[in-house]
Amino acid sequence: METHTVLFDGGMGTLLQTMGLRAGEMPEKWNISRPELIIGVHRNYLDAGSNIICANTFGANLLKFDREELENIIKAAIENARSATDSASNRESRFVALDIGPLGRLLAPFGDLDFEEAVSIFAETVKFGAKYGADLVFIETMNDSYETKAALLAVKENCNLPVFVSNAYSEDEKLMTGATPEAMVAMLEGMGADAIGINCSLGPKQMKGIVQRLLACASVPVIVKPNAGLPKSLNGQAVYDVSSEDFAKEVSEMVRMGARIVGGCCGTTPEYISALSEAVCDFKDSPMPIEEKNLTVVSSYAKTVDFNNSPVLIGERINPTGKKRFKQALRENDIEYVLGEGINQAEKGVHILDVNVGLPEIDEIKVLQEVVCRLQSIIDLPLQIDTSDVVAMEKALRRYNGKAMLNSVNGKEESMRAVFPLAKKYGGVIVALTLDENGIPSTVEGRVAIAQKIISTAKKYGIKKNDLIFDTLTMTVSADNNAAKVTLDSLKDIKESFGCHTSLGVSNVSFGLPQRDIVNSTFFALALQNGLSAAIMNPYSIEMMKVYYSYRALSALDDNCGDYIDFASNLSIGESVTQTVVSKEELAVDGGLQNAIIKGRCEQAASFTQEMLKTIKPLDVVNNDIIPALDIVGKGFEEKKIYLPQLLMSAEAAKSAFEEIKKIMGENGGEGVKKISVLLATVKGDIHDIGKNIVKLLLENYGYDVIDLGKDVPPEIIVQAVVENHISLVGLSALMTTTVPSMEETIKLLRVRAPWCKVIVGGAVLTQEYADRIGADKYAKDAMEAVRYAETFDLQ
Repeated sequence: METHTVLFDGGMGTLLQTMGLRAGEMPEKWNISRPELIIGVHRNYLDAGSNIICANTFGANLLKFDREELENIIKAAIENARSATDSASNRESRFVALDIGPLGRLLAPFGDLDFEEAVSIFAETVKFGAKYGADLVFIETMNDSYETKAALLAVKENCNLPVFVSNAYSEDEKLMTGATPEAMVAMLEGMGADAIGINCSLGPKQMKGIVQRLLACASVPVIVKPNAGLPKSLNGQAVYDVSSEDFAKEVSEMVRMGARIVGGCCGTTPEYISALSEAVCDFKDSPMPIEEKNLTVVSSYAKTVDFNNSPVLIGERINPTGKKRFKQALRENDIEYVLGEGINQAEKGVHILDVNVGLPEIDEIKVLQEVVCRLQSIIDLPLQIDTSDVVAMEKALRRYNGKAMLNSVNGKEESMRAVFPLAKKYGGVIVALTLDENGIPSTVEGRVAIAQKIISTAKKYGIKKNDLIFDTLTMTVSADNNAAKVTLDSLKDIKESFGCHTSLGVSNVSFGLPQRDIVNSTFFALALQNGLSAAIMNPYSIEMMKVYYSYRALSALDDNCGDYIDFASNLSIGESVTQTVVSKEELAVDGGLQNAIIKGRCEQAASFTQEMLKTIKPLDVVNNDIIPALDIVGKGFEEKKIYLPQLLMSAEAAKSAFEEIKKIMGENGGEGVKKISVLLATVKGDIHDIGKNIVKLLLENYGYDVIDLGKDVPPEIIVQAVVENHISLVGLSALMTTTVPSMEETIKLLRVRAPWCKVIVGGAVLTQEYADRIGADKYAKDAMEAVRYAETFDLQ
């Protein structure tokens, strides 16, 4: 891979369909019942030029099979693949990958599957794959960053095999849950993935922009495995609209761009791989070199913050130091107050939130993990996990959805020995304090020497210096007139000598002085001039924000001074230049119930609803606050301004409000709250019900009765339920190409036995044309489109 272009194989499920795989039948079982056919497929791909073939284990997990059956299936799958490679020419360059696909359930807090449960499920598949001789692990078709992390963690903790990771992006160049290519590279490289890429969901032309973005930030080989275009239904079979020649041409162009590992996904056959092998023959032994990007990047589930582009603001307010009200909130486990601090700082424009809940009288390990998880559920900013408790740091890191910032390590051997292995395992950008066993040096030379020691030690753990950010420690100038100068000179020296980024807790400089904001803002300006990369600061300080925006404008970091103009235009006339203290009332989220729903604040939504119901009729609360709030969020989702997690948390907040209304109006919600009944089901053979569950949640919060038949539902059961309940609208979901025929069969049966019923369909493999061909009334590309259709549905 370091010196060659590597070819994967192509599709498996769509090929097996042509060989007689029935709608809803699990292809993994053919490893045992039809091994000769599976071996034949593998051999055909090897003959076509594949270097890596995927064992037929895409859906092999404990959600589908019991442990004994799972082991037998994986054993047979790898033996089948190994049989093919052993008989292939150039067998020394042919490898077998344990293939791991998504579980089909959304992870909490947005779904019902716990993160650690997901890790455990993936771990069993990994253990069997390693036991029976897989050469590598290929995690593919993941459309959720959190599930991707769970799968990668399971691999890293249960085997030493190389691991490739590939995600399924939508046409908006994001995962279903909002992650960008840059965010995925940050997290996956941080955790040690050996190759990163894209597969499924799109044809080769639609993938090019995403591949360009992956190549721009990845320092590991990039994988490209497109579908053979977009699927159509022809005589009950899925067919694709890109020929093998056009496929090879498009993918070979991405090899010329720098993609190193290529192959095919749904709809591709050995013919496609043979054409691709021929098209890239000139690049097989002399591919584009893989460049080390040396980026310093942290990420959330949806966003990246790149320290190479512009000074970074880290909000300091989620920290008990010097904050009486915050300490009270921690003692009372008032997580809502903590969330409010996060939301307000995000709205003030910080790029990262520092999260410190260290109080001696609380369980920091438990509280830190809870706060990190709760913040991630409603805010899309990256977090800085700030703790001196290594156990608390690991618990929070493990659950963190992205690449976190870690605050902190220092030059003490004990500190580096504890923190560096965590950063290596989970990924992270580490704040490194220039102190050691001898304390904080009083000289620039002393602090720079500690930085050099930290860099050298980190390298031994496999941590690059671009994942270190040095804090040269802001000391109180009132106690030492030379303190600020030493800090700033150390910062400048480390930046220039080592090329490392820097960070400071700015406000420490002014302890004991009057009008502290004057000193803080001036020190901030000096630090920026000396190369400060990131500041832990108070975003409510107008003086600090004035320095930040004016500095960026003066340093050619603000195109046309646009950000400065926006900031200055929003300053109130006569606004206090020393405003640093924000009252409890100001910290509360404004806007009442609507804003609580928009922000995904479940507890606040319930509290607001309780108060409103004392004076306002329940239906007025629904129609004037809950539905309008959901409409605002829904519109933002449709316009790609917010992501699926935010949509789901708003729906949960609305659900909390509805629960309060039910208490007043009874379990049925009262006349006028409920609308038509909608029946939902994932079709036979498909256990992936993420999309269906999302549609269910949104429909319920818009006031619809939903009958959910679950997943893997036969057509007869669906039709029977429609007839018995005289359902007017049915929603059918399918994720896998092999299960779409079950959807078509269901629709045909509905037309005969329930001709009054309208059918809406959705799922990753579907398109408008496909939906039209199988006779659906409506294709919904996402959950909000399904809700919109239900809203306009004519019962008459």
